[in-house]
Amino acid sequence: MTISNTKAKTKAPWRVPAASFIGTTIEWYDYYIFGLLAATGVFSRLYFPEQDPATGLLMAFVTYAVGFVARPFGGMFAGHYGDKIGRKPMLVLSLLIMGAATLAMGLLPTYAQIGVWAPILLTVLRLLQGFGAGAEWAGAAVISIEHAPAGRSGFFGSFTQMGVPAGMLLANSSVLAVKAAVPAEVFDAWAWRLPFLLSVVLIVTGMVVRTKLEDSNDFKELVATNQTSKKPLGEAMKKETKGIWLVVGMRLAENSAFYLYTTFSVVYIMKTFGAERANQGTMSVLIASGIGVFAVPLWAILSDKIGRKPLYLFGSIGGLLFFPLYFVMTDTGSALLATLAIIIGLAVFHNSMYGPQAAFFAELFSTKLRYSGASMGYQFGSVLAGGIAPLVAVALLTAGNGKPGWVILYFSIIGVITVAATILAPETLTKLDRRITAAQELDEKNAAIAQERVSAN
Repeated sequence: MTISNTKAKTKAPWRVPAASFIGTTIEWYDYYIFGLLAATGVFSRLYFPEQDPATGLLMAFVTYAVGFVARPFGGMFAGHYGDKIGRKPMLVLSLLIMGAATLAMGLLPTYAQIGVWAPILLTVLRLLQGFGAGAEWAGAAVISIEHAPAGRSGFFGSFTQMGVPAGMLLANSSVLAVKAAVPAEVFDAWAWRLPFLLSVVLIVTGMVVRTKLEDSNDFKELVATNQTSKKPLGEAMKKETKGIWLVVGMRLAENSAFYLYTTFSVVYIMKTFGAERANQGTMSVLIASGIGVFAVPLWAILSDKIGRKPLYLFGSIGGLLFFPLYFVMTDTGSALLATLAIIIGLAVFHNSMYGPQAAFFAELFSTKLRYSGASMGYQFGSVLAGGIAPLVAVALLTAGNGKPGWVILYFSIIGVITVAATILAPETLTKLDRRITAAQELDEKNAAIAQERVSAN
């Protein structure tokens, strides 16, 4: 397979990862606001008021986890049509779904206003958010690496990953800004809606950017030669089974660590030191997210030099060993040590996996089935780990009377699975590079032949 039109390929390669970054940032801003408000008890008070505080918090996290249940369905839907009709249409659709659901959350009546329909509708909207998020990641990752120059697939893929800490940064900033601007009773009454409603500006911006994208020459060539799969999902599950299961395994600890540090940590700090320390947890996540915007691409650039697998092993093993130390540092009561613990957990160990992840996962699959294979593995891993991690951790913390021992054991089991899956995974560093380099050499050769013909005439 060749990549034609070298000029077109080199003219605007940066537009694609930039568009992926902007769109993914907006998607995850929308997605994370829910988790932040669930962690601080807003949803438990407004949508599950008949429960005691502990049960209400668990119910809010159940609703939070429901979004992850929908992610594989969004991933399978987008993977099927992304490999069949193109990456771009699915990226536009995912943004539309996420935007509509988030805006509706900002307008949703509470339990006091419409009774039991309030938590039901909240759950439905969370399902739509999950579907949109599930459709998002693989498309943004695949289209970025397929436009990457030789030797830069990791870096280009990291723009998709950068959208996650950037979205978290925006979400935390918006919630903190609104909290600082109004009294607590006003925030609980109505001001919590503002971060949801403000997302409409971001959604419009993202739509303008994404509608200008083009599918990669790789995919265009599949379409031109009628080589796209008729049944991408079935074919991926049949021919790319090993890659899918490896992605699921490698996703488990990475995704659960992220949500334990960014969501559960807020709950843990509140339960350990009181509700007045809630802003400390949020601020710690904010700082770690800001660092992550820069740490993610740096880890990805390093993966373009030394490989995806060594960094993923470093992150998975290091993260497994560090997790108990997070609680030791946090339990000192020092805000500085608690913040440092979250920064180390996220910016060092999590991001060393997350930075090269888009390229690593996408490179495990053929162009023909890349969207479907990467999407299924990524999203099934998400629902098995990330979605339930805060819920399980809160339940285990309660069962342990506020002691984190059971939470540490839970993450240790997940971490061992991820380390094993990473060991079994092949190094993919040169897989796409060989194809891109060969295609570029062929384009240069054809251009030279054409030039000779012009000179001869």
